[in-house]
Amino acid sequence: EVQLVESGGGLVQPGGSLRLSCACSGFAFDDSPMTWVRQAQGKDLEWIASINTWDVTLYSNSMKGRFTISRDNAKNTLYLQLSSLKAEDTAMYYCAKGWRVASPRGQGTQVTVSS
Repeated sequence: EVQLVESGGGLVQPGGSLRLSCACSGFAFDDSPMTWVRQAQGKDLEWIASINTWDVTLYSNSMKGRFTISRDNAKNTLYLQLSSLKAEDTAMYYCAKGWRVASPRGQGTQVTVSS
């Protein structure tokens, strides 16, 4: 069974940083591309970035340069480094198994950007 468990969210001030983690199990993590998506309250899911098994990355133009996706195959963990955070980055952040997909995904971790 695919299990994806996100963590690392929280309350951060504008301009701040956070690192999100996604602990993965139930599948061959090092053989799977992975994705981060987010959903703000009342809005559709939004794709953020994907990383393939050769560490090739692809980003949404609106978040490129502020967010960094990475993976540690030894730890079966996916990361998303968030920097220069803005109020509009407030959302539930999810990791998903696959390339530019939104499912299957975990339960999410909430990021709130507010002063």
